[in-house]
Amino acid sequence: MPLASTRRTGLVDQVISQLRAQIDSGEWGIGDRIPTESELSEQLEVGRNTVREAVRALAHAGLLEIRQGAGTFVRASSELGGALRRRLERSRLRENLEVRRALEVEAARLAALRHTEEDMADIDRAMGLREATWRERNMSAFVEADFAFHRAVVNATHNTLLIDLYDDIAQVVHASIAHTAYEQNQKEDVDPTPSGDGIDHSKLTEAIRSADPAAAVREATCYIDELLSLTEE
Repeated sequence: MPLASTRRTGLVDQVISQLRAQIDSGEWGIGDRIPTESELSEQLEVGRNTVREAVRALAHAGLLEIRQGAGTFVRASSELGGALRRRLERSRLRENLEVRRALEVEAARLAALRHTEEDMADIDRAMGLREATWRERNMSAFVEADFAFHRAVVNATHNTLLIDLYDDIAQVVHASIAHTAYEQNQKEDVDPTPSGDGIDHSKLTEAIRSADPAAAVREATCYIDELLSLTEE
């Protein structure tokens, strides 16, 4: 939605409200770079100091992240999400995986019940890319594909609150995928018979396709438990 010029009273609060509305509406998604300070100043018809103060307030609340030399990026979709992300970033990998299990097991169950043909196409696409990048041992691409797979499953729940919660911890999920993927790849590099596709998600994919929520729960629990076992080795 377009940004509107502000009134001359309570300028900082008004700018904060408008920037927050851009995030709430999804106009600015998590990870997106927002307009520059000068661009926002021009669109909102306020001084750059006012914009700077509003951005800093939202950064303090955890919604934005100011990266020197790169710009300002959306970090979370709500103050709750920002607080949750900060807490997860301070937690241990095992705790992060346990939070993932709470969300992803339920996501698998709901995806099996609610997925559409379009959802299934997204899951299949991510699954194919995940397998191909693992075989190529292109680990950076594999991490992105694996994350896309889990996001596709979560999106297939059509539960907006669950999707928002997952978006709020997306950075932590991405980091945990990267950590376990690189660890597993190092171990399998010395194995003369590598598994070929890392931790298998094909059975989860088929459980969702078959609309079998019990099997989806079982498979999602299995892969998280396997990841948890890697943290104990």
